[in-house]
Amino acid sequence: MSYRTSPADLEGMPPGVPHIIGNEAAERFSFYGMKAVLAVFMVNYLHLMDGSVGAGMNEAEATAHVHMFNGWVYLTPLLGAFLADFLVGKYWTIISLSLVYCAGHAALACMGVFGDSPWWLAGGLGLIALGSGGIKPCVSAHVGDQFGKRNAHLLSRVFNWFYFSVNIGAFISMLLTPWLLKWYGPHWAFGVPGVLMALATLVFWLGRKRFIHVPAGGKRFLKEITGREGIMVVLKLVPLYLFVAMFWALFDQTGSTWIFQSRDMDRDFLGFEWLPSQIQSLNSVFVLTFIPLFSYGLYPLFDRVWKLTPLRKIGIGLFVMAGAFALVALIQSWIDGGARPSISWQILAFMLLTAAEVMVSIVALEYAYTQSPKTMKSLLMCLYLSAVAIGNFLVAGVNHFIQIPDSAAEQLEVAVEDLPEDWRKSPRNIVLPGFDGERGTADDLLQRVKEGERVELEVPGQEVFERAAEAIETHATENGGVFPGEAEFAASDDPWGRPIRYEILNSTQVRLTSDGPDGEPGTKWDVGMVIERQPEEKKVESSWSDVFHPSEPWLEKRKHELGVEVGGAEGAVQGEYDRTMFSGGQTRLSGAAYFRFFTWLMLGTAVCFVPYALVYRPKTYLQD
Repeated sequence: MSYRTSPADLEGMPPGVPHIIGNEAAERFSFYGMKAVLAVFMVNYLHLMDGSVGAGMNEAEATAHVHMFNGWVYLTPLLGAFLADFLVGKYWTIISLSLVYCAGHAALACMGVFGDSPWWLAGGLGLIALGSGGIKPCVSAHVGDQFGKRNAHLLSRVFNWFYFSVNIGAFISMLLTPWLLKWYGPHWAFGVPGVLMALATLVFWLGRKRFIHVPAGGKRFLKEITGREGIMVVLKLVPLYLFVAMFWALFDQTGSTWIFQSRDMDRDFLGFEWLPSQIQSLNSVFVLTFIPLFSYGLYPLFDRVWKLTPLRKIGIGLFVMAGAFALVALIQSWIDGGARPSISWQILAFMLLTAAEVMVSIVALEYAYTQSPKTMKSLLMCLYLSAVAIGNFLVAGVNHFIQIPDSAAEQLEVAVEDLPEDWRKSPRNIVLPGFDGERGTADDLLQRVKEGERVELEVPGQEVFERAAEAIETHATENGGVFPGEAEFAASDDPWGRPIRYEILNSTQVRLTSDGPDGEPGTKWDVGMVIERQPEEKKVESSWSDVFHPSEPWLEKRKHELGVEVGGAEGAVQGEYDRTMFSGGQTRLSGAAYFRFFTWLMLGTAVCFVPYALVYRPKTYLQD
């Protein structure tokens, strides 16, 4: 079957656009629904999927994995752009990689059914990264290909509608999938987005006869990209993409670190108790509100006194993003002090972040298309998407670097090599040699294991930590659950004669830390205790999660099935307060300091963007 290969001579909207918009809404539901619960799933659910209790991830590790996945999602567009621009064209690239995308969701649905769930998770995320990333530069460029000279004036409107479809799908999915995860478990939370991806593929296929199928450039593509004009365009746009990369490094943390922050906040809003993963759905509501507000209100108003070029919009957006993270850092400083601030503060930060998104993301997306030569549309869009990958790889790298290795876990792997093959069958205590590498000395660790899994750790100076914990818990009990301030509590010295540090992590957790036998802070030989106060169970009659659900959340039901205590860490001292010992395994950069680091990084990026915007000279290319 032959298809039209150039835009029709139309003044109105091209007939294939509704199929592209419908496809994008369903595909974005699929992607954002899966991603909305990914970080929480890695920390709280993954280690319980296979019929035994494994070691769960900490927040920094989960953040690193989430952003590494995001990075690959936005790096694989290189492959999609090559297939679309050089080999088979955009339409066939989108259809074929959409099927790969569906296979990735199917792999996620297999977790906990058979095989090892971590492998199914890695395989599923890999296929989704290949499918989702591969079609990204093609779908947005495919939209632009539907327009010719007579209706090119509608291009900005369609890119806005394109972004509307993204956010409608994202909003619904980010409300629904966290609810599904809480009450019906991972299979429903990952399965429903998979069904929507299959629907997205069908909607796009149904529009095949109405699309403009711009053929792959082939040799013409290679000639244009290696020609002087193509090289100059790439050199002009690459700095822009690097600035935008820093924007995405901050923006995509709404699906990781912002979720973890919201767990420590009072999430009553509009009469509902929101789940932590649901708060990010408000970003989509703000986008749908801000697009017409900015396009038809603020932009024309500013244009009367100062022409808002695309680069000026992007520059302003970068400064606004720095403000959003500065607010999040302030919120985290309140949490670090033991307060439980209202979620309204983070919602205000989301409003600032969304304003930055409208000025940076939408404008840069359209700008990347219009500044690209005709046969290089997908490639230049792909380089723009690679900026998102760079930003996410940066966040993954930071979160990988700040993790302190767990010395007890490392030594246990070595120690079990000398045990009988059936050592997992009965509980046992395993003495670990500690810093000096010799058993029977003062820095030994005692690891208790049950069915092959770590359940409790005893560290040098255990009695000192226990006495300090008793004093902290007594103070909190006498003061309505409020822990003593950091300045008013001084713990005893550790076994090596150095003072134990006391830190408030949030309103329910504090940490006692010793520099350990090596005397150096922030190493895997640090030892200490995390004390967690179990919050009173709160019932909100009108909660999003209190409508149409089973009698028990899936996670609690699963823990009961596996014999895990509900309400405390496995192996912790149970009661009103849980005490969990550690040897390493913490993070070098945490709390408000983490968010301040990214705030200053963003502010520096915005300042450096100004001279680039002043010297850049734009040139627009459209399909004829």
